[in-house]
Amino acid sequence: MLRYMLMRLGIFVGCFLVVWGLVYSEILPRGLGESNLLWVLLLALVISAPISFVVLRKERDRASETVVARVDRAKANLEANRTQEDEADDVARAQAQGSSALGS
Repeated sequence: MLRYMLMRLGIFVGCFLVVWGLVYSEILPRGLGESNLLWVLLLALVISAPISFVVLRKERDRASETVVARVDRAKANLEANRTQEDEADDVARAQAQGSSALGS
């Protein structure tokens, strides 16, 4: 998961540097007033998103499998805990019924 995020960040930074270079060399227009950095960030984001979608497809699938495995493991742990609690509750109720039957 971390690898995917770092690769995606790398693609964004690369796009940012390319767009910044194009704006600095005046091939692309500058933003209005002080909005130049925002313009470069948004343009880099718009360009890097489809590149990441295509280039990082296999890595995204691996990250997804990792997340699914973690969720399944968490669900299994919760179910195991729930089962233990139910068993402990059943034992406590049986002991309570047994002691109340003896006290009568």
